[in-house]
Amino acid sequence: MTEIDMLTMAYPPLIVFAAALLVLVLPRILGFALGALSLASVVAVALFAPEGAHLTGTFLGFAEIQPFYIDDFTRMMGVALGFLGTFAVIYAYSSEASKTMAAFALAYVASAIGAAFAGDWLVLVFMWEIMALTSTLLVWQYGGDAVRAGYRYALAHGIGGSLMLFAVIAHYAQVGTFAYGEGVEYADALLAGGIADGLPLLLAVLGIGVNVAFVGFHTWLPDTYPRPHFAASVFLAAFTTKTSAYILLRAVPEGNIYLAYMGGLMAVYGVVFALLQHDMRALLSYHIQAQLGYMVAGIGIGTAIGAAGAMGHLFNNVLYKSLLFMAVGVVIYRTRENDLYKLGGLWREMPLTAIAFFIGALSITAVPGFSGFISKGMVLDAADPSYYGGSEYQALYWLLFIGAIGTFLSFIKLGYYVFFHGESDREVRDSKPGQTTAMLSVGGACVVLGLPAVGWPVFTDLLPLIDGTGFIGPGGAEQTLTPYSMGHLQDAAILIAISAVGFKVIRKPLSKLDYSDPALIVNPVMYHLGRGTMRVTTWTYATVDAAVVNFVTSCYWIGNNPALAVDAAARRLPMVDVEERRAADGGRPSTIHLRTGIGTTVLLLTILLTVVLWLLIT
Repeated sequence: MTEIDMLTMAYPPLIVFAAALLVLVLPRILGFALGALSLASVVAVALFAPEGAHLTGTFLGFAEIQPFYIDDFTRMMGVALGFLGTFAVIYAYSSEASKTMAAFALAYVASAIGAAFAGDWLVLVFMWEIMALTSTLLVWQYGGDAVRAGYRYALAHGIGGSLMLFAVIAHYAQVGTFAYGEGVEYADALLAGGIADGLPLLLAVLGIGVNVAFVGFHTWLPDTYPRPHFAASVFLAAFTTKTSAYILLRAVPEGNIYLAYMGGLMAVYGVVFALLQHDMRALLSYHIQAQLGYMVAGIGIGTAIGAAGAMGHLFNNVLYKSLLFMAVGVVIYRTRENDLYKLGGLWREMPLTAIAFFIGALSITAVPGFSGFISKGMVLDAADPSYYGGSEYQALYWLLFIGAIGTFLSFIKLGYYVFFHGESDREVRDSKPGQTTAMLSVGGACVVLGLPAVGWPVFTDLLPLIDGTGFIGPGGAEQTLTPYSMGHLQDAAILIAISAVGFKVIRKPLSKLDYSDPALIVNPVMYHLGRGTMRVTTWTYATVDAAVVNFVTSCYWIGNNPALAVDAAARRLPMVDVEERRAADGGRPSTIHLRTGIGTTVLLLTILLTVVLWLLIT
């Protein structure tokens, strides 16, 4: 059997999940090493496994299910998630993460990889639900404030997962298959995929919208990611939202203009509230929403360069967003401080961490020479009428451009206040060797994949819908990518100049602002709504329970004392004189015990309803 055949037999999620179990029982260094190797093997499988569906079988009674599917999209996802996951495990080991946290993190990564490699909607939704469960456990594991945040996170993803499940059921009912692309006709489909039109598509977009943080559905993101162990935030930043953006493209391969403009709104909304944050990880969390906006916009535009740019930005975001969480995590680890305004001057004490941070910052802000410049430029070109976009996307282009300015301002602010502003009054050490290795390895990829002439063509080779540096333009003609054209470099220079001047103007007023996201009102509203609903439910239960008990007790008394019952009724009639009688039981209270716990009541009702349902079916 050749090496390629062996890779065909390998199922990446199972490899990583096995490592998650072993990390609990092996010595710490051996367990973490095994976890890193399992994720490195995912990169090998993604790169070298032959294209096509593998491990086709029966699942939940359905035949021809494809849990492992290789195409350009899954290949790119496997490389991105496996590469980042490898160094995230190394970072976690050096950051004193527990074996329990590592096990939850690896199980979470395994489910995300399973969703990425899925070849049909049934396997996808199964892995989607496991991803929601394991990520919640990863948040809860840290305890403290992370518990309530994790509860809200679980509710949000439970709702999103339920909508996605209903979408898949409705899709199957409509087209008769779970396989991507079968039973759904498109005139010019970009890839195998697509949820059936109508109700399935609506439910899918809403369910995925929770995970990709549509405006109004995003409150779980800044609420949750700043609260667990800082090494856990690195995993969370990379997997759920990026896997979901990929699934959004699978569901809506031909795009939608409303989806595109939702992406533009996300880009602006995310950077506005990122600029207002004091907590470093909250700032980065809002920028996850903003960067997802570029992916959603590219998917919504629906052209080859739009979709390829969205997937390229997804790939880059996995790298530089996790790198930024790593760098900020080291700052928190060394200073025990989350508020960026209480820091300053740390570049002298933490030069390696500062270098890693600025590599991530220069990539996310799309500075030429870094990978973010390539992918963000592709999405902007897809919307720009002067390049490949139609006139209907003119406003979208400006929304994305404003988002790019806000991104620059945010990371100038974060870098300035953490590393340069004032003098540090803390004696702190720089990152540990494992943290440095992880940060500089991921940062190195951000640099190499953005280099002019030599690096960026390697990056675009990984992307679907791009053949070398060529792609099919909106009119069907062959087009060539030219990210380092004079026009693109001039646009980058204008963006940098506006942002530098803008920060100088707004720095002092911005430091005095402390407005929270108005959408976060959903948290107390839902808490009080849930509490009120529970009170109404328990009051109703108690009232009905008391009424039933009183009724049965009265019937018991009447059964034992029929004459007294008749006398009592007769006394209520006018002009009737009834002789007093004693109760047969001496007036003793009923000995019938009707009360039971709510759990037993629910069990009895469940049994009763099951019997009734069975009788109706038979």
